[in-house]
Amino acid sequence: MERDGTSGSGQCNSMCSFIPPYLLKAIADSPEAPQSAREGAARTQSIDINIRSDRQVLLEGATPGAGIIPPYITEAIAESEATEPQVRESAQQTLQQDREIRRERAEAAAGAVVYPTRQIFDCRETDSLPGSLVRPENGPRVRDRAVNNAYDGLGIAFNFFATVFGRNSIDNASLTLVCSMHYLHDYNNALWNGRQMIFGDGDGKYFDYFSDSLDVIVHELTHGVTQYTANLEYKDQPGALNESISDVFACMAEQWHFGQTSAQGDWILGQHILPVARKGAALRSLRAPGTAYNDYLGKDPQISHMRDYVTTDKDNGGVHYNSGIPNHAFYLTAIGLGGHSWERTGQIWYKSLTDRRVKSKSTFKEFAEFTLDHAQNMFGNLVSNIVKSSWESVGVL
Repeated sequence: MERDGTSGSGQCNSMCSFIPPYLLKAIADSPEAPQSAREGAARTQSIDINIRSDRQVLLEGATPGAGIIPPYITEAIAESEATEPQVRESAQQTLQQDREIRRERAEAAAGAVVYPTRQIFDCRETDSLPGSLVRPENGPRVRDRAVNNAYDGLGIAFNFFATVFGRNSIDNASLTLVCSMHYLHDYNNALWNGRQMIFGDGDGKYFDYFSDSLDVIVHELTHGVTQYTANLEYKDQPGALNESISDVFACMAEQWHFGQTSAQGDWILGQHILPVARKGAALRSLRAPGTAYNDYLGKDPQISHMRDYVTTDKDNGGVHYNSGIPNHAFYLTAIGLGGHSWERTGQIWYKSLTDRRVKSKSTFKEFAEFTLDHAQNMFGNLVSNIVKSSWESVGVL
């Protein structure tokens, strides 16, 4: 029942961003914010709307990872004497490329050592994607902190998924990790647009360089993993679950990188993208959703229980508000099981994410039931009961 992660077209219907629209709107509308910060937030909102539109066009024409043309047809074209030489050559190249992809998939499935292929681009404060290539895989460090942090962070994220879950890149088939830095001027967000990651530099007042934060990098990369696996719609409950998957894997990756147990982890996200003068707050808390900040950004509106579920047309149906519910269920499970979050809780969530029963419109309850199945199958009654209790504590079961 497991999805191998290589055949999803990723037809998620919106871009997946780290900073929620309501937070940008709060800054843009705040009379206490400097004029430049208000303008930057409003500009980011407008840009995000355009990116969502562009992403929808991209995904409507997306090509699935599994070939629609069966090999025997391509082989017939390549071998036919009636075929024009140029067409035969193209068919032969296609066959060779397909063989390489199958080989890479076989290596990943067999547990072969895999390595990332990273490409870091510089948009030079324009919206031209991907920009100019400034650091390819194995390229030397450059005199650009944002570029080097993105390169290093993507390496940690790749190794986390490969080491802990045996996953070979976003698509489980060696997909190149493409990342564009310095997107536009004062762009206050980071996102996965269906094809690559994009990081803004922030305005320096409310947000700083987004690639400074390992959890932001892993969060956006995980949106890509979700696209190639469960392919959850980015609205309402499926969208909130999509956001939550990115949050919990980001927390796990950071704890894995620093060798922390669940009890030692801080369980917060986004603290490193806040300017030095604003340190101490964060943007999301899995330990206590709704408490990450209560200051110049306003009050954290995330929730942790189904009784408070937010029904709204904003934020793609409240994906950043309601993601606090499955976030907290994951946290309670990890704390309840003890040890390292990725050893049991993470394995259960990953198995559920790649389960073929998960559909693009899956609800919290459906996903919760899949986690119970995998907890029981992998670890037995004791672990399954802890997972069940966690989902009950947030009102999902």
